[in-house]
Amino acid sequence: MKSITVQQLRERVETPLIDVREVDEYAAGHVPGAVNIPMSVIGGRLDELPDGAFDVICAIGGRSGRVVEALEARGYDVTNVDGGTNEWIAAGFPVEA
Repeated sequence: MKSITVQQLRERVETPLIDVREVDEYAAGHVPGAVNIPMSVIGGRLDELPDGAFDVICAIGGRSGRVVEALEARGYDVTNVDGGTNEWIAAGFPVEA
């Protein structure tokens, strides 16, 4: 499984980002530009995933890691964000609510 740090994520301006946290978690604060498709429903929303490479984030990296593994098995070019949104916030990077 490919993974990147939140510092590397900050440099990836052209790569779409999918946030797989639940709607309430996402609403409380997320990485700017992230699109929310919760892990609990992503299997039924595969048609909403970006074409080409994209990154996946959750709170700390566990849920996104499981999603990345499942999507890789389906042939997607996807990368996990280690440390997730919690590490993004801890690093002092901006969030949207």
